Amino acid sequence: MIKYKKPLEFQWDKGNIIKNWKKHKVTNKECEEIFFDKNKKIAKDPVHSAKEDRYILLGKTKTGRLLYTVFTLRNKKVRIISSRNINKKEKHLYEKSS
Repeated sequence: MIKYKKPLEFQWDKGNIIKNWKKHKVTNKECEEIFFDKNKKIAKDPVHSAKEDRYILLGKTKTGRLLYTVFTLRNKKVRIISSRNINKKEKHLYEKSS
C-alpha cells in the first residue's frame, strides 16, 4: 500500500488526456475522484513496473461508478496511465473488507 499526503496533484500527459474517455468513457474528473474514496484499494503492479513503479487502484467515484485505474507517481504527482470500469472479479476485490 502506498501513502500520499493531501492535496494530491495530478499530471496529465497531452497524449493521454482524452484516451480514457475515447476508450472507456471515463472522464479525467472521475479518474481523480477515486483517489479520495475511503474504501479504495491500491496495490503495486509488478508485471508492468519494469521502467517505473506502477500501481493499480480500485475505487468508487462520487456517482458510485467503480473504476480500475493504473497510475504512477512522477515528481510527487499522480500520473494516470489508464482507467476503465472494473470487472466482476475486481468488484469482489474492491468489496472485500470495505
